Amino acid sequence: MTKHDEMTTFEYDRNGGVDVLQKRTRPVRPLAAGEVLVEVVTAGVNHIDGFIRTGREEAWADEPFPRGSGSDFAGIVVTGDGDGRFRRGDEVIGHLRQGAHASHVIAPVGALVRKPPRVTWETAGGLFLAGATALDTLDDLRVGPGDTVVISAAAGGVGSIEAQLAKHRGARVIGTCGERNFDYLRQLGIRPVTYGDGIEERIRELAPEGVTVLIDNFGQDGRALAEALGVPSSRYRSSDDRRETELRLLRDDPESVAHATALLERLAELADERAFTLLISGYYPLEELGSAYDDLQHLHARGKIVLGTHPVTTYRTLKARDVQEARD
Repeated sequence: MTKHDEMTTFEYDRNGGVDVLQKRTRPVRPLAAGEVLVEVVTAGVNHIDGFIRTGREEAWADEPFPRGSGSDFAGIVVTGDGDGRFRRGDEVIGHLRQGAHASHVIAPVGALVRKPPRVTWETAGGLFLAGATALDTLDDLRVGPGDTVVISAAAGGVGSIEAQLAKHRGARVIGTCGERNFDYLRQLGIRPVTYGDGIEERIRELAPEGVTVLIDNFGQDGRALAEALGVPSSRYRSSDDRRETELRLLRDDPESVAHATALLERLAELADERAFTLLISGYYPLEELGSAYDDLQHLHARGKIVLGTHPVTTYRTLKARDVQEARD
């Protein structure tokens, strides 16, 4: 077999923790009409990927096993489609319902966009689900100039993109986070506020004229805080709303795929324009998928955790946040 006749992929045959993930080698099946074969360069790791694997997401209860892991990927087209929309050598960003944590993926052309040359592979691989969720949420809330937006977990993957894009749209943005993330948010032009008792008063000090939008990515008392701040219910989104958005983006019916790809195309353009930057807090070889999930489970990563299929080195560097937590 040639190197493109088979693929490495991570699958699981039952719900469970990272221990159920199995690295497997499979032959690459023949392409159907409108499909391309992509050699994956980078792939994102998302919280909901783990929730689906553990069985927490009931919407996936009837999905047959074995299941693939992951939805975000970026790579290089190996075999293009018959209509010539994507050709061999094209650099692309794409999304799948499952199976992106692999050396190669077969993807419909409708789930791919071209990777702008200035967008790094690390950013491209982690762009889809967090970015599309953020953009879809801001669109739904009609965030724009004149808004004062509070975003919880503003240093995380979804929250950091929401905060930067809301600011890009002309809104004033307050981000809630732990104190260790204050400098990071300030660098983005976001005003940080700590969680915990007194948060309402701290937000009012920064927004004496009131708050118009609240997006809760943290999932603790967001609705009560929104009500206390006078945010209309139509302009509040909960962590459950975020979950529903993510699940919609993972559907594979034609209408859902088209919507998700349209969001991804806009995100690629915004990333190319430097409307936001995606901080990569962890970069792991594909073979260390379990370690990447373990890192994500700490719920403290800034930005995104990304997998690389051909990392220059597998040498592990100590993260600054790990040093800080060791001191604490």
